[in-house]
Amino acid sequence: MLSIARYLGALTLSLLRELGRMLLFILYALYMIVRAPGKPVHILKQLSFIGAKSFFVIFLTAAFTGMVLALQGYYTLTKFGSEGMLGSVVALSLIRELGPVLSALMVTGRAGSAITAEIGIMRITEQIDALEVMALEPFKYLMSPRILGALIALPLLCAIFDVIGIYGGYLVGVKLMGVNPGAYFHEMEKSVEWKDVYSGILKSVSFGLIISWICCYKGYYTSRGAEGVSRSTTAAVVMSSVLILVWDYFLTSVLL
Repeated sequence: MLSIARYLGALTLSLLRELGRMLLFILYALYMIVRAPGKPVHILKQLSFIGAKSFFVIFLTAAFTGMVLALQGYYTLTKFGSEGMLGSVVALSLIRELGPVLSALMVTGRAGSAITAEIGIMRITEQIDALEVMALEPFKYLMSPRILGALIALPLLCAIFDVIGIYGGYLVGVKLMGVNPGAYFHEMEKSVEWKDVYSGILKSVSFGLIISWICCYKGYYTSRGAEGVSRSTTAAVVMSSVLILVWDYFLTSVLL
């Protein structure tokens, strides 16, 4: 029993130390964004990498998500004679939930993993140590541009996801299933409120912070060797994805 208690105590202390280090990391990163956000060219580079280069995967995911929503929603609504409400179902599902969550998960898999691997390789090749030796702040050049880029790119990608998903649902619902196009957009206009759009924007901004925070943190504290980079990259993607889903639940419960 004593050995079990010692193991649980050591595990708890290790978890608390890790949580404290993560909290200090993001607080210092946000402080450096306010104090020295870095050169605009570095921020634009991260915007291009996180945002523009994720457009294709966002486009495909959004189109087929909207089409599946319309297909499933149509067969469900026809049971109640309410197929005219299809536009509302597709729009609200995308704007409130699926748009922010799926765009964040896609960005985590495409850009978040690359961010962790890039910073991790810089750590194991002692490039970050070289910056510190030259009295250059690593957070200014490595963390701040990536966090700012994610905070700006995620809401824009989420908006693109919503628009493409709605038109994907339009193709299936109107062109394939024969729903009245006027009813599709009219019911959407009646049901979607500013609160729905606001909640989607707030979620996407918070997801951008989570992705950049976890991926930068895991890369910065990568252990030595190629195996350490692979472990950090895997842990960053898994932790970011889980936190996105957990935080989405809490935000939804608060914003309803």
